[in-house]
Amino acid sequence: MDQIEARLDDLDRNLPIVLICQTGKRARMTAGLLEPCQRQIKVLEGGTKAWIQAGLPVVASVKTRWSLERQVRLGAGLLVLIGVILALTVNPRWIFLSSFAGLGLTFAGLTDLCPMAILLARMPWNSVSHCKVGGPNAEQSQACP
Repeated sequence: MDQIEARLDDLDRNLPIVLICQTGKRARMTAGLLEPCQRQIKVLEGGTKAWIQAGLPVVASVKTRWSLERQVRLGAGLLVLIGVILALTVNPRWIFLSSFAGLGLTFAGLTDLCPMAILLARMPWNSVSHCKVGGPNAEQSQACP
């Protein structure tokens, strides 16, 4: 959804498009964006949840970690929340922690650079695991699928 305007040229105006998301809400919003430039747009009502409930086949991948964007949202939200709670209960100067988080989010929005995401990407839980290729004595390793 966040890339649809940049990807309009990738869509063939003569072919029908079916939009699918988890519940159908974002797909309907995206359909509203596409309607002026696309003739045949359909939204899978109820999204993938309805598809699964109907017993239709689904290929799913197992998520092993949160997306980097979700980690940034959690981190920034916690900084704001902790800053406000500490400012109200311990010392008013803790509000600067919340301000720091707001400044970081503003910087990220204006520049498309997010120092928190860069830092989180380097954390051990976000590193790519490696596995040996060619047996136990192999010296080469590659990223596991």
